[in-house]
Amino acid sequence: MMNKTPGGRPADLLAQHLALSVPALLLGGAYLAQYGFGLYPCEMCWWQRYPHFAALALAMLSFVAPLRQFWIALAGLAIFVSGAIGGFHAGVEYGWWEGLTACSTGVPTTGDALDAIMNAPLVRCDVAPWDLLGISLAGWNFLISCAAGIGIWELLRRSARPA
Repeated sequence: MMNKTPGGRPADLLAQHLALSVPALLLGGAYLAQYGFGLYPCEMCWWQRYPHFAALALAMLSFVAPLRQFWIALAGLAIFVSGAIGGFHAGVEYGWWEGLTACSTGVPTTGDALDAIMNAPLVRCDVAPWDLLGISLAGWNFLISCAAGIGIWELLRRSARPA
């Protein structure tokens, strides 16, 4: 018998859905902030997105490939890695330590290239463009992604235990 979560769902099924929905929602929020509210990503913001893209692919793979729990665990690892990068980035924003990169810009790829470069916004990695309750977007990514990664692994651990 499979171990079930308090809601009655098998733990690995819940882990699988978390592995798919958490990066999808966080990436959706990042793109909404970027294109809807003009909060252009810095280089370290992009670093946080890459593991979420990988997590999405791994989570989708878990629906069709054998070794479902393996792919879910890898997706959980990718989500956790994004959170760890977010924690590092938040530390740079709060001035706890120095970052590894220079500032970056978001240059559109259409129209006059020189005009686009000259009018591109400068995005600094060490300045939080927005925060909620004193926590930057990178800080929220750290909290949500690390918690989700650990939660996915815990759910997989529960489903692997004999009932």
